[in-house]
Amino acid sequence: MSQLVIRQLLIDLKTPFALRWNGGDAFTSAFMNALSMSFPVGEQFFLDAVRQGLKQLPVEQQHKYKEEVKGFVGQEATHRKLHSLYNQHLMAQGMVNHWEKRAIKRIAIMQTFDVRHSVAATAATEHYTAVFAHWLLANPNFLAHADERLKTMWLWHASEESEHRCTAFDIYKAMGGNELWRMRWMRRVTWFFLTDLLRQTVNNLWHDDALFKLSTWRSAWRHLFAKGGLFRDSYALWRDYFKPDFHPAQHPDNLSQAWLKTHENAYSVVAQAT
Repeated sequence: MSQLVIRQLLIDLKTPFALRWNGGDAFTSAFMNALSMSFPVGEQFFLDAVRQGLKQLPVEQQHKYKEEVKGFVGQEATHRKLHSLYNQHLMAQGMVNHWEKRAIKRIAIMQTFDVRHSVAATAATEHYTAVFAHWLLANPNFLAHADERLKTMWLWHASEESEHRCTAFDIYKAMGGNELWRMRWMRRVTWFFLTDLLRQTVNNLWHDDALFKLSTWRSAWRHLFAKGGLFRDSYALWRDYFKPDFHPAQHPDNLSQAWLKTHENAYSVVAQAT
């Protein structure tokens, strides 16, 4: 079980920031902005799913995971709040959040299923966020020229995603979730996540008048597919999820723990699971 700390990030998100906040790069800014657009509704779904899953466990299992789930919920609720503030600035700049609208419709359908499906989808998505978090922390040049407030926010968020990477997975297994559905939900999440991310990024670039610029797609290739790029470097970690004996703890979180240790002045501790 994880010792999850609930933190309050000490940055100012009330002051507006530039649309191309990542060193003036249109693609990487639009890409990260697209991710942020998915977080408020997505993280509410995750924390609801895990809380509901916990309630369905036997009493002794509830006791085992209660504090960890409390920490998970606290971290995700904090992420949701900060990304809601972040997204308000994007909307003021003329961006349109189409991803959230699609996600709300899917969540409404999911809520008619057995809650194990929601927890399985959460575990799959949490694997995605943990893999991306690892890449982001391992590639400091990606945010080297970013607005310092947003750089801190993204690396803090990445560190906490890595920290709680096991929670939804463990709850799903404790609920008796089977391997077939675990892998099926990863395939479904992969399809929806990547297509939604692409569509929202393209839409963001359209509103930024950067969609048809060669520099935009050079940046996309360099940061996603070239040597050291996100998709190229992360494929093996993503594929691990399909191994029958996989557990998220098999992937180290030393980078996230190092960032949290060396940036203690960036946050205050609200609570910690015991």
